[in-house]
Amino acid sequence: MTADRRALGKRGEALAAEYLRQKGYVILERNYHTPYGEIDLVAKQGEALVFVEVKARRSRRYGMPEEAVTARKRQHLLAASQAYLQSQPDFDGDWRIDVIAVEWQQSEQNPCLTHFENAVSQP
Repeated sequence: MTADRRALGKRGEALAAEYLRQKGYVILERNYHTPYGEIDLVAKQGEALVFVEVKARRSRRYGMPEEAVTARKRQHLLAASQAYLQSQPDFDGDWRIDVIAVEWQQSEQNPCLTHFENAVSQP
């Protein structure tokens, strides 16, 4: 991954975290590493844990940002979420996996954020 793409991803994650904070979520973790991959954001909404995958794009040349969450990526997100839950033995509540798409089309100043709640089904 190039430094430019990595910077775009970090910028998208920062925007997504701020968006969630404004919606009343509490950010618990950023870039949480598991053996199955990284979870971009772990947040709490009320009593529920929310695992968030952030996808950022500058253009639609390669599709919409949310289209990058493939079946394989969904499997990794589920496994990573389960690993996080196993590391929190006291947690016994609801949880879900969301996707936030961040898209800069016309203006670098005004990205469009789309929040897909419960975007990945639990087994």
